[in-house]
Amino acid sequence: MNDPAYLPTVIFAGAPKVGKAFLMAQLAYHVATGQKLWDCEVHQGTVLYLALEDGYERLQRRMYRMFGVEGAEKLHFAISAKQLGNGLDAQLEKFVREHPDTRLIIDTLQKVRELSGEAYSYRDDYQIIGQLKQLADKFGLCLLIVHHTRKSAANDEFDRISGTTGIYGCADGAFVLSKENRTDNVATLSVSGRDQPDQRIHLVRDEERLLWRFDRADKEPYREPPDPLLEKVAALVTEDNPTWQGSATELLSHLALDMQPNALAKRLNVKAGRLLSDFKVNYANVRTKTGSHITLTLQR
Repeated sequence: MNDPAYLPTVIFAGAPKVGKAFLMAQLAYHVATGQKLWDCEVHQGTVLYLALEDGYERLQRRMYRMFGVEGAEKLHFAISAKQLGNGLDAQLEKFVREHPDTRLIIDTLQKVRELSGEAYSYRDDYQIIGQLKQLADKFGLCLLIVHHTRKSAANDEFDRISGTTGIYGCADGAFVLSKENRTDNVATLSVSGRDQPDQRIHLVRDEERLLWRFDRADKEPYREPPDPLLEKVAALVTEDNPTWQGSATELLSHLALDMQPNALAKRLNVKAGRLLSDFKVNYANVRTKTGSHITLTLQR
């Protein structure tokens, strides 16, 4: 499974009672604590989990059974929230501004969508996911949207996502958790996303702790090769000198690279997400009348 940081808006679908809540808690805890998940590296940061179908006592019991603790410093739960288009946007923005290292927000689509007379139309579904995607893109985080699957079978797992194709079509990726039988302790996590290969991950549930354990994947997970340019750029900012500012020409001079300034700026514009994810360096490029102005900031 690829790094969720490259999939800003992801639909996570599964049938009721399939074990989504436990997997959501597992994802949230590992991102908040920075611990590997299924031997995959994660990028630690604050997590907001809108567990709108649970209560705090139930969440605490679940966390204690799974991890032996009732929570984590960077993991925040909320059991109530406003609806999308009716205050939720402002609530989420306020949280992210108060916690600038937010990496992941998990919410329940059915609880936050504002239903209208055209509910479940393609346009309505696409617009709802589009609004959430705008927020994820704006703050450079992953927004994981928990949803349901249909009971009816389908040749493609992703065709089972409830609602119209507008939900899946607007999102950057989707996970579908499925089991052959409701009582099984094995499940398959199907993964699909833009700019990454599809994947099927086979999981086994630890019946005592209710954790999902990695069993096998149908193919080796794709891992991006090292990027020497990003490594050189990241080396310009340190704990002692956490900010670098200058033009693309000045940046080229510092990096001692043989390329055009506009080519460097374009490449960094495309790679800004990975620069932040892999090296915790925020890249900003502001164009003025006198040219572009680049700022590199180390995120603590």
